[in-house]
Amino acid sequence: MKTILAAIDGMTETVVDIQTELVSRPALSPDNNGIGEREKADWIIGRLREMGVSDIREFNAPDERTPCGHRPNVAAIIPGRDTSRTFWVIAHMDVVPAGDDSLWDSDPWTLRRDGDTIIGRGVEDNHQGLVSGMLAAKAILDAKATPEMNFGLLMVADEETGNEYGLRYIAENHLDLFGENDLVLVPDFGSPDSSLAEVAEKSMFRLKVTVDGKQCHASTPDDGLNAMVAASDLVVRISALKDEFDETDELFDPARSTFEPTKREANVENVNTIPGRDVFYVDARVLPTYDLDEIIGRIGEMGRETELKYGCTVSVETIIREQAAPPTPVDAEIVQRVGRGVKAVTGLDIKPTGIGGGTVAAQLRHRGVDALVWSTLNHFAHQPNEQASIANTLSDAKVMAHVLLEK
Repeated sequence: MKTILAAIDGMTETVVDIQTELVSRPALSPDNNGIGEREKADWIIGRLREMGVSDIREFNAPDERTPCGHRPNVAAIIPGRDTSRTFWVIAHMDVVPAGDDSLWDSDPWTLRRDGDTIIGRGVEDNHQGLVSGMLAAKAILDAKATPEMNFGLLMVADEETGNEYGLRYIAENHLDLFGENDLVLVPDFGSPDSSLAEVAEKSMFRLKVTVDGKQCHASTPDDGLNAMVAASDLVVRISALKDEFDETDELFDPARSTFEPTKREANVENVNTIPGRDVFYVDARVLPTYDLDEIIGRIGEMGRETELKYGCTVSVETIIREQAAPPTPVDAEIVQRVGRGVKAVTGLDIKPTGIGGGTVAAQLRHRGVDALVWSTLNHFAHQPNEQASIANTLSDAKVMAHVLLEK
């Protein structure tokens, strides 16, 4: 253990080297006008082979929009003493577009280093987790050590645009890759102090609500039906759903369900016209104990009540609906092992937490595979001048190694 952890501490330049190569290969989804992850996957496979990894498998999801006709998912396995189980580290290869280049201080696709900080698109989301896994693998292979169980690196496609060609494809078509006693870590969310360990997610839905009235001149309101007034009444009622569905769970922050009206489309261009149509959107993050169909049905009832009150018509369209996956138990082996690793490496205790957003771990939790989402992140994902810490990358690699080598 000491030898391998010390070796990881000396891998600063390896972090810079690998990140330089990854950043230079954008791996953008066709949904973001890219050509996919093939080039990045080929480089990773080559690097893993140089490191001495011989068991490398590909699970390619067909996608005719890419030059190669698929989206690659790569699994690399280092055998352990107990070959019946595997500790998986799952990271994604794809990144989001750079956005407005003028907001960057340097080329987004050329790594820049400033002391402990490295800058470039993808360095945190999700190269940091991918590189930490590669460092742990390299340290074990260089030391000719045999971990207590197999070590699996699963590098997936399409996390940024829906997982259809990534972990969802794996879960739907190759779930037998995961054994009953495997441990799964997804290093794609966390906190700067390493303490946040995500074990649960809220359910979520997004709605588009359209209220139709009758447009007229503002000086003669009786000739029309003000859709904005009716919509505003409905907005207030929907936001008050937190008082109707009022259960709390301290695992989450906030501990309650949230029902937030968000975007509102433009209705009329001039001030002296009463709008005949008003469109707004709702984003809801709901505790897993509630059935989303019940809540969406309640909003439909509110729409019908609004119709009766104002004489308008209301339509409710579901944009996204995701019922939460079962949580990973806080006493699950993966949670306990990572907790001991974090304690050994940083001196801190982890805090099992639920979050309002979704992660790829849900793809596995829905299918009965416990997964923990954890890493040490400073939260620069998707921003201009995206940054990652070399020290965090090394520290996370040591936690992964601790999970593997702990007896």
